[in-house]
Amino acid sequence: MPQHPTKTTQQTPSATADTALRPSNTPDEIAAFVAKARAMAPGTAGRGRLLFALDATMSRQPTWDMACALQAEMFREAAALGSLDIRLVYFRGMNECRASGWISSSDELARLMGKIDCRGGHTQIGRVLSDARKEAVASGVRAIVFVGDAMEESVDELCAKAGELGMLKVPVFIFQEGVDPVAESAFREMARLTGGAWCRFDPGAAAQLRELLRAAAAYAAGGREALLRLARQGGGAALLLGQMK
Repeated sequence: MPQHPTKTTQQTPSATADTALRPSNTPDEIAAFVAKARAMAPGTAGRGRLLFALDATMSRQPTWDMACALQAEMFREAAALGSLDIRLVYFRGMNECRASGWISSSDELARLMGKIDCRGGHTQIGRVLSDARKEAVASGVRAIVFVGDAMEESVDELCAKAGELGMLKVPVFIFQEGVDPVAESAFREMARLTGGAWCRFDPGAAAQLRELLRAAAAYAAGGREALLRLARQGGGAALLLGQMK
């Protein structure tokens, strides 16, 4: 993929709502995560929190606009079930990985996503998982959605991070675009370790991705019971529920 060594800031969300993520190389104590997992109560009352992560490398360019437009479906589904805050995380280019603050407005999320374009570079899924772990410990995260088409990192390292999220009872829903078998193997295992789910959608298949995003939003806003209700209609909710422990 083409490389863009110069990091540009004017096309990214504003500094007040968009923060670069730094790699975390310091391993946390397993005992600390176990204690946090026991102390936290996923699915409790209040606003649901969903971390929405996107691969914005150049291979995603052909379907990027579609993915950006469909994020509104998550908010519409959540509105019928309760309340939902979303934290947008994306990576692209030369070591660029950024995260917004927690967003409660679909218009604000659309505005931020509209400022992101795809740039060539390698995947940075590990940094996404590290951010998710930090947020889960600090303020609680009910679920994570990751939409991507490739995996170019150490599978063992990603699975270790996924396992930590599993101990915190934060499921990861991974929606894979295309048929990359290397990515599929890693994504399936990461989803399994967190108690989440993996599903594939065809490039450009808006209806497929829409159903999957609606199902993830239902879980984040209303917990397992909301997903069960939506699953009775079939579609993406049934696919996710069939894999979740």
